[in-house]
Amino acid sequence: MKRIFLLFLSISLLSIHSNAQSEATYSVNFTSNWTQSAHPHPSGSLPGTAHWSKLVGATHNSDVVFLEMGGTATQGVENIAETGSNTVFYTEVDAAIAANYASALVDGDGLATAEGQININEIITTEDYPLLTLLSMIAPSPDWMVAINSISLVDGNGDWIDEINIDLYPYDAGTDSGVDYTSADADTNPQDPISSLQGVTPFSNEIIGTLTISLESVVLGIDDLTTNQTVLFPNPAGDKVTISNATNLETVTIYNVLGAEVMQLGNINSNSTQIDLSGLPNGVYLVKVQNDTNDESVKRLVKL
Repeated sequence: MKRIFLLFLSISLLSIHSNAQSEATYSVNFTSNWTQSAHPHPSGSLPGTAHWSKLVGATHNSDVVFLEMGGTATQGVENIAETGSNTVFYTEVDAAIAANYASALVDGDGLATAEGQININEIITTEDYPLLTLLSMIAPSPDWMVAINSISLVDGNGDWIDEINIDLYPYDAGTDSGVDYTSADADTNPQDPISSLQGVTPFSNEIIGTLTISLESVVLGIDDLTTNQTVLFPNPAGDKVTISNATNLETVTIYNVLGAEVMQLGNINSNSTQIDLSGLPNGVYLVKVQNDTNDESVKRLVKL
């Protein structure tokens, strides 16, 4: 279920970019389906040390790809898939952040057992970095993992997606030629492409886990403080609200809590105007006001 909260302080004195850049917070739930019944092993059981390494990744844009099916694993991805070591992968993410290709490292927990869940409660990103990559080692294994590559958190309209559910299947990183969980090291040289292990022993055609990515909150982008004498009344409002300003209004733009524009009035050329809100559902909105000298400010509006 979507949980959207508008998180603004001193909103009446804050200004905002005209493109309303927004920041979204997501949570992630990984639920393992790695069991003997789902993926029967000829020995009659999974390894006694079966577990998952830390669930790690990054929020990023399309200028970087950390891993992809059919591609070759980086050293960071190889290390995670073979040993669960994240050190080199972290440096790869840091380099992408320094190049403005990524916004943040995602550093989740591991899971000490084959079954169970991993929860990451706060993944924060912006519209400039709408993609999410995550991976975790299936351990022990030669070089097996689960992963998602560059999953977009925004839809075709540029709105943040409420919830994404993904069935996960095991991947082979293509760096070790072992065929069972505890096979001896056997480096694959040259590396093979990253490939699916769905239906390949010791895995069945069943999923090995699920991933649920849930939108928790959205904050509309805020800039610098600015003095402004804009007044909204009444506020909370019903079907109509009046906006008055010390100088002539030029445009009024209303955004919902997802940062999407829902209404705009232009060429007002008056220091007061009344807006019909009857077509908008009840809720919290941001009203951006631009005057005839191009000064901008934002007001918080509640419609009841």
